[in-house]
Amino acid sequence: MVKRFLVYLALALLPLSSNAWGFFAHKLINEKAVYALPPGLIEFYKLNVIFITEHSVDPDLRKHSDEKEGGLHYMDIDHYDLKHPFDSVPKYWKDAVVKYSEDTLRKYGTLPWAIQEKYYQLIKAFKDKDKSKIMKLSADLGHYASDACVPLHATENYDGQLTNQKGIHKLWESSIPERYHDTYQLNMVVAGYISDPLKYTWTLLKKSYELSGKVLLKDKRLREKFLKDQIFEIHTGKKQKVFSKEYVEAFDKEIKGMVEAQLLESIKFVSSLWYTAWVEAGQPTL
Repeated sequence: MVKRFLVYLALALLPLSSNAWGFFAHKLINEKAVYALPPGLIEFYKLNVIFITEHSVDPDLRKHSDEKEGGLHYMDIDHYDLKHPFDSVPKYWKDAVVKYSEDTLRKYGTLPWAIQEKYYQLIKAFKDKDKSKIMKLSADLGHYASDACVPLHATENYDGQLTNQKGIHKLWESSIPERYHDTYQLNMVVAGYISDPLKYTWTLLKKSYELSGKVLLKDKRLREKFLKDQIFEIHTGKKQKVFSKEYVEAFDKEIKGMVEAQLLESIKFVSSLWYTAWVEAGQPTL
Protein backbone atom coordinates (compact mmCIF):
# COMPACT_ATOMS: atom_id res chain seq x y z
CA MET A 1 0.00 0.00 0.00
CA VAL A 2 2.86 2.38 0.83
CA LYS A 3 4.49 1.75 -2.55
CA ARG A 4 1.25 2.34 -4.42
CA PHE A 5 0.73 5.58 -2.49
CA LEU A 6 4.20 6.77 -3.43
CA VAL A 7 3.56 5.98 -7.09
CA TYR A 8 0.34 7.99 -7.15
CA LEU A 9 2.03 10.83 -5.26
CA ALA A 10 4.81 10.92 -7.84
CA LEU A 11 2.27 10.95 -10.65
CA ALA A 12 0.42 13.85 -9.09
CA LEU A 13 3.59 15.92 -8.82
CA LEU A 14 4.72 15.45 -12.42
CA PRO A 15 5.11 18.56 -14.60
CA LEU A 16 3.28 19.08 -17.87
CA SER A 17 5.09 17.68 -20.87
CA SER A 18 4.69 17.48 -24.61
CA ASN A 19 6.76 14.30 -24.92
CA ALA A 20 4.99 11.26 -26.39
CA TRP A 21 2.00 10.48 -24.16
CA GLY A 22 3.37 13.08 -21.77
CA PHE A 23 5.37 12.09 -18.69
CA PHE A 24 2.21 11.77 -16.61
CA ALA A 25 0.48 9.34 -18.97
CA HIS A 26 3.58 7.22 -19.63
CA LYS A 27 4.02 6.66 -15.92
CA LEU A 28 0.35 5.94 -15.47
CA ILE A 29 0.39 3.37 -18.30
CA ASN A 30 3.41 1.46 -17.00
CA GLU A 31 2.03 1.43 -13.45
CA LYS A 32 -1.37 0.13 -14.57
CA ALA A 33 0.29 -2.45 -16.85
CA VAL A 34 2.02 -4.01 -13.85
CA TYR A 35 -1.31 -4.79 -12.20
CA ALA A 36 -2.67 -6.33 -15.39
CA LEU A 37 -0.12 -9.17 -15.25
CA PRO A 38 -1.06 -12.76 -14.30
CA PRO A 39 0.18 -14.75 -11.30
CA GLY A 40 3.73 -15.96 -11.71
CA LEU A 41 4.90 -12.67 -13.14
CA ILE A 42 2.98 -9.96 -11.32
CA GLU A 43 4.80 -10.66 -8.05
CA PHE A 44 8.17 -9.62 -9.52
CA TYR A 45 6.74 -6.56 -11.26
CA LYS A 46 4.87 -5.41 -8.16
CA LEU A 47 8.12 -5.46 -6.22
CA ASN A 48 9.63 -3.19 -8.87
CA VAL A 49 6.59 -1.10 -9.79
CA ILE A 50 8.14 2.19 -8.69
CA PHE A 51 11.26 1.68 -10.82
CA ILE A 52 9.26 0.58 -13.88
CA THR A 53 6.88 3.50 -13.43
CA GLU A 54 9.47 6.20 -12.84
CA HIS A 55 11.78 5.01 -15.63
CA SER A 56 8.98 4.86 -18.20
CA VAL A 57 10.05 8.35 -19.29
CA ASP A 58 13.74 7.50 -19.81
CA PRO A 59 13.40 7.23 -23.61
CA ASP A 60 12.07 10.80 -23.75
CA LEU A 61 14.91 12.02 -21.54
CA ARG A 62 17.44 10.34 -23.84
CA LYS A 63 16.30 12.54 -26.72
CA HIS A 64 18.40 15.34 -25.24
CA SER A 65 21.64 13.35 -25.48
CA ASP A 66 21.05 10.87 -28.30
CA GLU A 67 20.10 12.25 -31.73
CA LYS A 68 18.97 8.79 -32.89
CA GLU A 69 16.46 8.39 -30.07
CA GLY A 70 13.73 10.65 -31.44
CA GLY A 71 12.94 8.50 -34.46
CA LEU A 72 12.24 5.47 -32.27
CA HIS A 73 9.05 7.08 -30.93
CA TYR A 74 6.97 7.52 -34.08
CA MET A 75 6.40 6.56 -37.69
CA ASP A 76 5.26 9.10 -40.26
CA ILE A 77 3.60 6.38 -42.29
CA ASP A 78 1.77 8.79 -44.60
CA HIS A 79 5.08 10.13 -45.87
CA TYR A 80 5.38 7.02 -48.02
CA ASP A 81 1.88 6.91 -49.44
CA LEU A 82 -1.14 9.06 -48.57
CA LYS A 83 -3.76 6.66 -49.88
CA HIS A 84 -2.44 3.21 -48.93
CA PRO A 85 0.55 3.70 -46.62
CA PHE A 86 0.28 0.35 -44.85
CA ASP A 87 0.29 -1.50 -48.15
CA SER A 88 3.37 0.41 -49.27
CA VAL A 89 5.73 -0.01 -46.31
CA PRO A 90 7.18 -3.51 -45.80
CA LYS A 91 6.52 -4.89 -42.33
CA TYR A 92 9.98 -6.34 -41.81
CA TRP A 93 12.98 -4.08 -41.26
CA LYS A 94 15.27 -5.69 -43.85
CA ASP A 95 12.62 -5.46 -46.56
CA ALA A 96 11.87 -1.84 -45.67
CA VAL A 97 15.56 -0.93 -45.83
CA VAL A 98 15.83 -2.44 -49.30
CA LYS A 99 12.83 -0.45 -50.52
CA TYR A 100 13.44 2.93 -48.85
CA SER A 101 16.99 2.93 -47.36
CA GLU A 102 17.88 3.02 -43.68
CA ASP A 103 18.43 6.80 -43.66
CA THR A 104 14.92 7.46 -44.96
CA LEU A 105 13.32 5.07 -42.48
CA ARG A 106 15.14 6.62 -39.55
CA LYS A 107 14.21 10.11 -40.68
CA TYR A 108 10.49 9.32 -40.73
CA GLY A 109 10.43 7.03 -37.72
CA THR A 110 11.09 3.38 -36.87
CA LEU A 111 8.65 2.79 -34.02
CA PRO A 112 7.45 -0.75 -34.96
CA TRP A 113 10.99 -2.03 -35.17
CA ALA A 114 12.07 -0.21 -31.99
CA ILE A 115 9.33 -2.12 -30.16
CA GLN A 116 10.43 -5.39 -31.76
CA GLU A 117 14.06 -4.84 -30.76
CA LYS A 118 13.24 -4.07 -27.12
CA TYR A 119 10.89 -7.05 -27.02
CA TYR A 120 13.62 -9.46 -28.14
CA GLN A 121 16.06 -7.91 -25.67
CA LEU A 122 13.54 -8.46 -22.89
CA ILE A 123 13.17 -12.15 -23.82
CA LYS A 124 16.94 -12.55 -23.46
CA ALA A 125 16.95 -10.72 -20.14
CA PHE A 126 14.25 -13.08 -18.86
CA LYS A 127 16.24 -16.11 -20.04
CA ASP A 128 19.33 -14.76 -18.27
CA LYS A 129 17.26 -13.90 -15.19
CA ASP A 130 18.98 -10.52 -15.24
CA LYS A 131 16.59 -8.63 -13.01
CA SER A 132 18.24 -5.26 -13.53
CA LYS A 133 17.93 -5.53 -17.31
CA ILE A 134 14.37 -6.87 -17.03
CA MET A 135 13.30 -3.77 -15.14
CA LYS A 136 15.09 -1.34 -17.45
CA LEU A 137 13.92 -3.01 -20.66
CA SER A 138 10.36 -3.34 -19.36
CA ALA A 139 10.27 0.39 -18.64
CA ASP A 140 11.64 1.23 -22.10
CA LEU A 141 9.40 -1.25 -23.92
CA GLY A 142 6.39 0.17 -22.11
CA HIS A 143 7.24 3.61 -23.42
CA TYR A 144 7.65 2.65 -27.07
CA ALA A 145 4.64 0.32 -27.05
CA SER A 146 2.36 3.01 -25.67
CA ASP A 147 3.65 5.50 -28.26
CA ALA A 148 2.21 3.21 -30.94
CA CYS A 149 -1.24 3.89 -29.51
CA VAL A 150 -0.97 7.68 -29.91
CA PRO A 151 -2.69 8.83 -33.14
CA LEU A 152 -0.35 11.74 -33.80
CA HIS A 153 2.70 9.46 -33.63
CA ALA A 154 1.60 7.86 -36.88
CA THR A 155 1.41 10.89 -39.17
CA GLU A 156 3.76 13.45 -40.65
CA ASN A 157 1.33 16.15 -39.52
CA TYR A 158 2.15 15.17 -35.93
CA ASP A 159 1.40 18.56 -34.38
CA GLY A 160 -0.97 20.01 -36.94
CA GLN A 161 1.97 22.07 -38.21
CA LEU A 162 0.99 21.37 -41.82
CA THR A 163 -2.60 22.53 -41.34
CA ASN A 164 -2.24 25.49 -38.98
CA GLN A 165 -3.27 23.42 -35.93
CA LYS A 166 -0.15 23.70 -33.80
CA GLY A 167 -0.50 22.44 -30.28
CA ILE A 168 -2.88 19.58 -31.08
CA HIS A 169 -0.22 17.03 -30.10
CA LYS A 170 0.03 18.18 -26.50
CA LEU A 171 -3.71 18.80 -26.27
CA TRP A 172 -4.53 15.17 -27.11
CA GLU A 173 -1.82 13.29 -25.25
CA SER A 174 -1.11 15.53 -22.26
CA SER A 175 -3.81 18.09 -21.48
CA ILE A 176 -6.75 15.69 -21.70
CA PRO A 177 -5.32 12.68 -19.80
CA GLU A 178 -3.86 14.93 -17.11
CA ARG A 179 -7.23 16.59 -16.59
CA TYR A 180 -9.56 13.60 -16.86
CA HIS A 181 -7.54 10.52 -15.86
CA ASP A 182 -9.31 10.18 -12.52
CA THR A 183 -12.62 9.63 -14.37
CA TYR A 184 -11.21 6.81 -16.51
CA GLN A 185 -11.77 3.11 -15.83
CA LEU A 186 -8.24 1.75 -16.27
CA ASN A 187 -8.22 -1.19 -13.87
CA MET A 188 -10.07 -3.77 -15.97
CA VAL A 189 -7.17 -4.72 -18.25
CA VAL A 190 -5.79 -8.28 -18.28
CA ALA A 191 -2.57 -9.16 -20.10
CA GLY A 192 -2.71 -11.82 -22.81
CA TYR A 193 -0.28 -13.73 -24.99
CA ILE A 194 0.51 -12.10 -28.36
CA SER A 195 1.32 -14.71 -31.00
CA ASP A 196 2.94 -12.23 -33.40
CA PRO A 197 4.05 -9.01 -31.63
CA LEU A 198 5.30 -7.28 -34.78
CA LYS A 199 2.05 -7.92 -36.64
CA TYR A 200 0.07 -6.77 -33.61
CA THR A 201 2.18 -3.59 -33.45
CA TRP A 202 1.39 -2.78 -37.07
CA THR A 203 -2.31 -3.34 -36.38
CA LEU A 204 -2.24 -0.85 -33.51
CA LEU A 205 -0.24 1.65 -35.55
CA LYS A 206 -2.77 1.44 -38.37
CA LYS A 207 -5.57 2.14 -35.92
CA SER A 208 -3.64 5.11 -34.56
CA TYR A 209 -3.14 6.47 -38.06
CA GLU A 210 -6.85 6.18 -38.81
CA LEU A 211 -7.63 8.00 -35.58
CA SER A 212 -5.16 10.78 -36.41
CA GLY A 213 -7.37 11.94 -39.26
CA LYS A 214 -10.34 12.17 -36.90
CA VAL A 215 -8.29 14.04 -34.29
CA LEU A 216 -7.12 16.65 -36.77
CA LEU A 217 -10.55 17.05 -38.38
CA LYS A 218 -12.35 17.46 -35.04
CA ASP A 219 -9.80 20.02 -33.90
CA LYS A 220 -9.98 21.97 -37.14
CA ARG A 221 -13.76 22.22 -37.03
CA LEU A 222 -13.76 23.14 -33.36
CA ARG A 223 -11.21 25.92 -33.83
CA GLU A 224 -13.49 27.44 -36.43
CA LYS A 225 -16.24 27.69 -33.82
CA PHE A 226 -14.06 29.34 -31.16
CA LEU A 227 -12.76 32.90 -31.22
CA LYS A 228 -8.96 33.01 -31.25
CA ASP A 229 -8.77 34.48 -27.76
CA GLN A 230 -11.01 31.67 -26.49
CA ILE A 231 -8.80 28.82 -27.71
CA PHE A 232 -5.70 29.69 -25.72
CA GLU A 233 -4.95 31.32 -22.39
CA ILE A 234 -1.73 32.55 -20.79
CA HIS A 235 -0.39 31.02 -17.60
CA THR A 236 0.80 34.20 -15.92
CA GLY A 237 3.38 32.51 -13.74
CA LYS A 238 5.19 30.86 -16.65
CA LYS A 239 4.00 33.20 -19.41
CA GLN A 240 3.12 30.07 -21.34
CA LYS A 241 0.29 29.86 -23.86
CA VAL A 242 -1.88 26.79 -23.31
CA PHE A 243 -5.29 25.62 -24.45
CA SER A 244 -8.08 27.14 -22.42
CA LYS A 245 -10.12 25.00 -20.05
CA GLU A 246 -13.18 25.58 -22.23
CA TYR A 247 -11.39 24.39 -25.37
CA VAL A 248 -9.98 21.28 -23.69
CA GLU A 249 -13.44 20.36 -22.41
CA ALA A 250 -15.04 20.95 -25.81
CA PHE A 251 -12.39 18.94 -27.65
CA ASP A 252 -12.64 16.05 -25.19
CA LYS A 253 -16.37 15.87 -25.87
CA GLU A 254 -15.77 15.96 -29.61
CA ILE A 255 -13.47 12.92 -29.63
CA LYS A 256 -15.86 10.99 -27.35
CA GLY A 257 -13.64 8.92 -25.06
CA MET A 258 -10.84 8.36 -27.57
CA VAL A 259 -8.07 9.20 -25.11
CA GLU A 260 -9.38 6.80 -22.47
CA ALA A 261 -9.76 4.05 -25.09
CA GLN A 262 -6.17 4.51 -26.28
CA LEU A 263 -4.88 4.55 -22.71
CA LEU A 264 -6.57 1.20 -22.18
CA GLU A 265 -5.10 -0.06 -25.45
CA SER A 266 -1.67 1.06 -24.31
CA ILE A 267 -1.94 -0.62 -20.92
CA LYS A 268 -3.04 -3.90 -22.49
CA PHE A 269 -0.31 -3.80 -25.15
CA VAL A 270 2.46 -3.02 -22.68
CA SER A 271 1.38 -5.64 -20.16
CA SER A 272 0.87 -8.26 -22.86
CA LEU A 273 4.31 -7.66 -24.35
CA TRP A 274 5.94 -8.16 -20.95
CA TYR A 275 3.93 -11.32 -20.41
CA THR A 276 4.62 -12.70 -23.90
CA ALA A 277 8.37 -12.08 -23.54
CA TRP A 278 8.31 -13.97 -20.24
CA VAL A 279 6.41 -16.90 -21.80
CA GLU A 280 8.81 -17.03 -24.76
CA ALA A 281 11.71 -17.12 -22.31
CA GLY A 282 10.27 -20.23 -20.68
CA GLN A 283 8.43 -18.56 -17.79
CA PRO A 284 11.47 -18.34 -15.51
CA THR A 285 10.95 -17.96 -11.78
CA LEU A 286 12.26 -14.56 -10.74
